[in-house]
Amino acid sequence: MKVLITGGYGFIGSHVADRFYKEGYEVHIIDNLVTGKKENVTFKHKFYHLSIDDPKCRKVFAAYNFDIVVHLAAQASVATSMHNPTYDAQSNIVGLVQMLKFATEYKVKKFIFASSAAVYGEQSELPITEGVHTNPISPYGLSKLMGEKYCNNWAASQGLSSICFRFSNVYGPRQTHEGEGGVVSIFLNRLLTNHKLYVHGDGNQTRDFIYVEDVAFAIYRASQSTLTGIYNLSTNTEASVNDLIHHYESFHGAVETVQVASREGDIQRSVLNNARIIQDLDWAPLYTFEEGLQKTYEWGASSKPVEQAVVKEKKVVPNWYTNIKPYLENFILFFVLSVIVMSVDIPIFSVFEVGIFYIITLGAIYGNRQAFFAVCLSISLLLVDYFRQGREIVSLLYDTTFFFQISIFLFIGLVVGYSVQRKNIKIAEQQETLDDLQTRHDFLETIHEELRDVKDELQLRVLNNEDSFGKIYSITKELNEVEPEKIFTHTIEVVQKTMRCENVSIYLLNEDQTYLRLVASSYLLGEKPRTSSLKVADTRYIQQIISTKTIFANRNLLANVPEMAAPIFYDNKIKAILTINDLPFSSFSNYHENLFKVISGLIETSLNRAFEYIRLTEESRYIGQSIILQPDVFHEILNSKMLAKEKYNMPYALLKIQVDAGVLQQVAGKAHQLLRETDYIGYIEDKLFVLLSNTTKEDVSFIVNRFNNAGIETEDYHGVLV
Repeated sequence: MKVLITGGYGFIGSHVADRFYKEGYEVHIIDNLVTGKKENVTFKHKFYHLSIDDPKCRKVFAAYNFDIVVHLAAQASVATSMHNPTYDAQSNIVGLVQMLKFATEYKVKKFIFASSAAVYGEQSELPITEGVHTNPISPYGLSKLMGEKYCNNWAASQGLSSICFRFSNVYGPRQTHEGEGGVVSIFLNRLLTNHKLYVHGDGNQTRDFIYVEDVAFAIYRASQSTLTGIYNLSTNTEASVNDLIHHYESFHGAVETVQVASREGDIQRSVLNNARIIQDLDWAPLYTFEEGLQKTYEWGASSKPVEQAVVKEKKVVPNWYTNIKPYLENFILFFVLSVIVMSVDIPIFSVFEVGIFYIITLGAIYGNRQAFFAVCLSISLLLVDYFRQGREIVSLLYDTTFFFQISIFLFIGLVVGYSVQRKNIKIAEQQETLDDLQTRHDFLETIHEELRDVKDELQLRVLNNEDSFGKIYSITKELNEVEPEKIFTHTIEVVQKTMRCENVSIYLLNEDQTYLRLVASSYLLGEKPRTSSLKVADTRYIQQIISTKTIFANRNLLANVPEMAAPIFYDNKIKAILTINDLPFSSFSNYHENLFKVISGLIETSLNRAFEYIRLTEESRYIGQSIILQPDVFHEILNSKMLAKEKYNMPYALLKIQVDAGVLQQVAGKAHQLLRETDYIGYIEDKLFVLLSNTTKEDVSFIVNRFNNAGIETEDYHGVLV
């Protein structure tokens, strides 16, 4: 069983992760580490450094079939939501919607959403029940309320089983000094660092404090139940700030307090009714406030808190300063040069030279905008120097030297400024592309490593299984490829050995799911006819697999129907169908059906990795922007076809196309339209080749005629490709 916990490195999330791990779950965590800490989770788990609104989260859902999603990641500060409601909505609403979408697409069985008592706002009747009118007074409370509505909508329209918990003030170990219920951790830190406790108001304000392990246990219990809807998660008990101080005194000794003014907008009393969750879930809080504080205090004392130092915030440079800085530096340099030029009696041509130096310098540093500004200032300096020589402005209008110098200024400013600007734009574009590629590479590498871990773990379990299918471990190493054609060929041998059957086939499903093309099969020619393609509309068992997305077992022993068939998924769509026949009668059982499911899952993992590799390396697989494969890629695919021919007598054909280099891409494009999804076009040693999959000699003549009718000259090639 697999559980995904968003915000799993946070205060509550880490305790929820502990609970699921103790219950035997495989734990996966998504966290952006803004507030979460890796050290909060010490057991073996899978981690993805992502924000919940990042589209890459889809890859995580696609790589694993999660049974449960616990959505705790959120912007949890009321103050931040007031200051930046856009950021609050992006995290708490957009991020949630994406999690709901992926949970629905990838068939999650239970979705648990962490809401908050902040949705209630000010309420006059206590304790607060779930049925009262909600009235959030902050964007944070509003975003949590919208999150509940999204969960309810998804449950009604998409059938996603979800439950929303409105937390009261959660406290316990690992809590930071911010957020709802933070008074417990704030006071604890000040106690352990020998500071006074600041009490706002008279200290009689009450809250419904709930210990974090009670919250984690309730979430786990809910994940095992059919319960849905909205529930308060609380103790239904009021405790005041003075009560909190009194309990701390019993653990710590004398406590010095300082009374300060009440905070504006602070709610005087808050307590949530938990009767519904106790009755419906058969859950109750196990820890009293005193017991929870005792455990929290012991954790705090052992973790050696440090004094809350005044953190110097990094000064943010205002935008206006960033924009005006180049102009200031430009003007300062101009002023310095002007003083030097005007203070020394030198020929006028020297002023011209200084102007050129000044324009080139500013253009090289900042680009065309500052270069043009430097040109204007240089012209003004030139004019001043002319006037100082006793020239009049009218005489300058007829002075060709003056206009020549201005023209040189403009020319140099434009050339230098434009060149530098173009270079800067090019560098910025390349850096952006490099950053994007690096991000994609890092994420793909993470997913690849996780898939390898999962496969290795599954293989180890099978290896140690009493029923001794440990040989799968050595066999499945053959699936460690990144070229789909190689995996298709190796799949046949893997399935034959593990299922103890002779006849195995794998078909690719086209994009509109109307036809399947045979890509590998162990049927020997002459023994049983190969069906090179299947029409979905005429094949009932294929229709059943597509509609149910599950394994088909021919329990009624229908004629001309495989005994078992399994869908292979990619990007949440059926990409291929794996079929087996001629199973021993003793192997036609639920056990072997489950074994077939495990094997098809391993094959699906390998193919997904291969398809993802091809997608990410697509630009390097083809020549330019064409559909013509690079020689090394084409060779690799051809070798796979040769291996399939040698092992399973899978026929293929290689045609050479007569074509001039000038119309290479046009001819290749025309040929591509006549081919199937399983055929390939490559260019080797100045020759254009077509590799036809699953093609007999009889098929070749028909295909050659099709090419000739389209004006493409071809010949059956029997040479050797070097």
